[in-house]
Amino acid sequence: MIRIVLGGLMLATTGLPAIAGSAENHSAPSMRFEWHREGPAALCGDTCRTWISAVGPITDQTPADFEAFAGGKDLHAATMALDSEGGAVVETIEFGRTLRRLGITTTVGKTLTSPVADGSLRTTLSGTASCESMCVFLLLGGERRYVPAEAHVLIHQIWLTKKSKGAEKASYSADDVVVVERDIGRLAHYTIEMGGGIELLEKALQVPPWEPLYRLSSDEVRNMGLSNAEQLFTPELRNAAAAPAALPYLARTLPAHHAPD
Repeated sequence: MIRIVLGGLMLATTGLPAIAGSAENHSAPSMRFEWHREGPAALCGDTCRTWISAVGPITDQTPADFEAFAGGKDLHAATMALDSEGGAVVETIEFGRTLRRLGITTTVGKTLTSPVADGSLRTTLSGTASCESMCVFLLLGGERRYVPAEAHVLIHQIWLTKKSKGAEKASYSADDVVVVERDIGRLAHYTIEMGGGIELLEKALQVPPWEPLYRLSSDEVRNMGLSNAEQLFTPELRNAAAAPAALPYLARTLPAHHAPD
């Protein structure tokens, strides 16, 4: 019976499971953050757009890594391009709330660079990227959210990381059920808080980890609240983060976070 209950209640990805509870693998690779500026400047001049790339899994290190990346700069209204396979539930919720407090714009995107004739690099933001599992809920953290039509937005069930291999045949304790049900409740609360449709979580919970991830259609992305903007960059936001100043903004908005022992 416990296995049946869990089969109806839990969320993951094929590569990195959406981890119920806090992540425990401190040695796992974590999401990487980097500033990018559209270029070369000769092509866009004062209108060159800027963004933060966020690439890789969401781990127990991610909220602290982002705070270190921010380094006291004013990131208010910056744009963050997500390209991630998902990760831990608790840390996704914490990080998503941080993005909302900062008024971040979120999108799904991959930063591409290529050489040009004068030896400089052309830097562009492509929508051909993937946001999987818990990354989809991190996307909800943006105050403005834009999902390009070509992006892959994929959902799946939460699952306990230690049970992710052979999940269909694994046995589960009552404590396992408690952990997952608790985190589903947290995720439901967060989804509504961020302005997402509860249909997003309902749809994700229908896809067990032994099945392929479900790709949301453009209509589903829009109807579930994952995209609420008609375009990514607006004139007033083009240079919002072009030269982030060292201001005490983050000290007032980011929650206290201690790196894991």
